[in-house]
Amino acid sequence: MALALRCLRPLPSLLHRSSFAGARGLPPAPRGCPAPLLEGCRQCVQQMLLSRQLATKKAKGKGQSQAKVNISAALVEDIISLEETNEDMQAVIEALREDFSRNLNVRTSPGALDHITVMTKDGKFPLNQLGQISQKSPQLMIVNMTNFPESTAAAAKAIRESGMNLNPEVDGAVIRVPVPKVTREHRESLAKLAKQSTNKSKEALRKVRSKSITQVKKFKNKVSEDTIWLLEKQIQQMADEAATEMDKLLAAKTKELLG
Repeated sequence: MALALRCLRPLPSLLHRSSFAGARGLPPAPRGCPAPLLEGCRQCVQQMLLSRQLATKKAKGKGQSQAKVNISAALVEDIISLEETNEDMQAVIEALREDFSRNLNVRTSPGALDHITVMTKDGKFPLNQLGQISQKSPQLMIVNMTNFPESTAAAAKAIRESGMNLNPEVDGAVIRVPVPKVTREHRESLAKLAKQSTNKSKEALRKVRSKSITQVKKFKNKVSEDTIWLLEKQIQQMADEAATEMDKLLAAKTKELLG
């Protein structure tokens, strides 16, 4: 440790949390550095950064508040891309937000049917690519399947199983979709669907987290135990923040649906 500290004396500014991201380059390794071939004594810098962050782990045992881990992505890019992990987690959040906006509304509109996926013998297609969707009255929507009459039954099934509480009626190549009245029961049903969608999204989030942690553990014989611990904690922290954001989306949507 004394040797690592001696190596870091020329780098006081780099130990500031924000300075790693903006640093254009590190100074040459000082004489006696255990990793002189690494540009800018990178190994020493990383070790000191991780050592400082590891103090939060010890603080927890003493009943002190645990500080957030904030590892520089650049220092661990050879182990895992934290940026990609964050992007994958944000994609799960955005998918949930889109699902809420498209499928869980008190009043059903023709646009809500557009992206219902229909399984046909030629593959999966959005409903609006197979039929013409229109609203005949506030209580009735029409899906004209004249261009693809062979997919009418599949389209009706997709509408019925969309989770939008719709019961389509087939009349030749035309699908009639009664719009349910906005009752308290209907509102509560939509709120339950929102909860179910959130739970599915959290499961997808857990898969992203597990995949990232598995990637980190592949390096357990190449880097220190402290490094692995901190990376796992960073990933868990990112997942917790994403889950919190999902809970906020669910709370807002539930309030909107129940009125």
